Amino acid sequence: MTIISRPSPNFEPRPAGAIVDTLVLHYTGMESGEAALARLCDAQAKVSAHYVIEEDGRVFALVPEDMRAWHAGASSWRGEPDVNSRSIGIELVNPGHEFGYRAFPGAQIESLIRLCRGILERHPIPARNVVGHSDVAPTRKEDPGELFPWADLAERHGIGLWPCGEPTPLPPEHVLLSGLAHVGYDIHDPKATLTAFQRHFRPWKVDGLVDEESVGRLRSLLRIVR
Repeated sequence: MTIISRPSPNFEPRPAGAIVDTLVLHYTGMESGEAALARLCDAQAKVSAHYVIEEDGRVFALVPEDMRAWHAGASSWRGEPDVNSRSIGIELVNPGHEFGYRAFPGAQIESLIRLCRGILERHPIPARNVVGHSDVAPTRKEDPGELFPWADLAERHGIGLWPCGEPTPLPPEHVLLSGLAHVGYDIHDPKATLTAFQRHFRPWKVDGLVDEESVGRLRSLLRIVR
């Protein structure tokens, strides 16, 4: 896989002792890949990612993996509020929900798989920490969205997790929230959190409402992450 250098000025050293243990996947949410690259490389924008993958499969390297890129913003995962310091961020070129969200092309996903495999070999990132931007920022973000092939990445390529639980009777709310928190979610906004969970793990119905299918998939996921 050829990686094209497109350096961004928007990075800084990771804090002393920080270990890269999280991989965050995004979509660019802009009208074109070139526009996204321009913004991620604009010093005034103060945003970046480690990599950008175009729809045709081209991979651009913006920030070295040992540096802290500015991709996750205000975020939290498994109680860690500074996701940027512990993560690598990959942006997938896609117009997103604002500009005509669409499926991710095969060439793009193939490059993502190859890139992720290398990252997971270089860093101690557990499968439960392969997440979307919406997982770590559920009140702000929707990406990479319900069209992203999480199941395929997990089941066929060992990238991330995919639960397959049967529908389960609804538990008390505090039990549900405790489960979501154990997975890693910030639960301060329960509906936003459940929406993010569904977007990742039950993408065919994303409504933020508690139902037996969502609960079953959460219970299955909890058995995997223990």
